[in-house]
Amino acid sequence: MKNTLVLKSSILGPHSQSTLLIDQVLEGKNGIIERDLAENSLPVLDRDVATALRGGENLSNEQKAILALSDQLIDELKAVDQVVIGAPMYNFMVPTQLKNWFDMIARAGVTFTYTENGPVGLIENKKVIVVTTRGGLHKDSPRNSIESYLTTMLGFIGLTDVEFVYAEALNMGDEPAQAAREKAAKQLKDLV
Repeated sequence: MKNTLVLKSSILGPHSQSTLLIDQVLEGKNGIIERDLAENSLPVLDRDVATALRGGENLSNEQKAILALSDQLIDELKAVDQVVIGAPMYNFMVPTQLKNWFDMIARAGVTFTYTENGPVGLIENKKVIVVTTRGGLHKDSPRNSIESYLTTMLGFIGLTDVEFVYAEALNMGDEPAQAAREKAAKQLKDLV
């Protein structure tokens, strides 16, 4: 198996459908770096965090710690061949915890650069698999903002080989939920 970075972002802990699917498929596998973004939350982007991520000489100790954490997150990303992202849908978007991760790793000159033709991502040659879980049916509708957001953010830093695994209808009865979980688990297993 390839070296894999697993990002879990559900706030539901052991009751999370995205986490359960990922754990079911990756159980016992080697070469996994796991980061639970809800259990070990990252700073929310504000003025201090933005200042820290720009670097420089006049950073406070807190800002230096934020910059070091950002460097660690980027090093984790660079060290792997593939990334598995647990992205449940909360109010038609990814969890705040996952957006915080993107805010911490999207750094000019480090993970992307600006050119005369626009931004170019600097992280390349990694497969990304997004496991997205939803209570309802949203995949092929305008409500599916998660796919466009994640495709944009991942592409912004250079990650363009992205596949989505959907587990939908999880709150629409036991039978549809079980069928969705089984289909998603098979698809994820085939991709990893």
